[in-house]
Amino acid sequence: MQKSHSQRLTRELKRLVDHPPEGIICYTSDRLDLLTVNVIGPHGSPYENSLFELELEIPEKYPFVPPRLKFKTPVYHPNIDTQGRICMDLLKMPPNGGWRPTISLENIIVAVQSLLGNPNPDDPLMVDIAEEYRYNKKEFERKARELARENTKKNSSS
Repeated sequence: MQKSHSQRLTRELKRLVDHPPEGIICYTSDRLDLLTVNVIGPHGSPYENSLFELELEIPEKYPFVPPRLKFKTPVYHPNIDTQGRICMDLLKMPPNGGWRPTISLENIIVAVQSLLGNPNPDDPLMVDIAEEYRYNKKEFERKARELARENTKKNSSS
């Protein structure tokens, strides 16, 4: 690992752990390249007050390559599939994606939290959920809220 890469990563991880953004908690493991991230669903969304666990893996070529981020907690969402993979422009390399080395880990996590409250049905991983979001938003919100509550209950009782 290059020294500058290591310094930036150490600085970013320290900031995330010591001063996390609102509704986000990060835990480091014994591996510097793997983080557990807990995100509280955004206000006004079907995920409000629900807790989601994500895994953030930092590639050796970070920040020149985006981190890999996936949900460990199941989410009913057009841009998150059943394996927890996230379809978001910032997580993809150019020319098709919007990743830039100036984007920090904190920026990515906050963007994913924002994506929960603002799905993008025009770039879905789950086409059927995107269609439901477009044409029957009440039903989408009911299913999203129900699954989020089930998972939060499961996690709080274990």
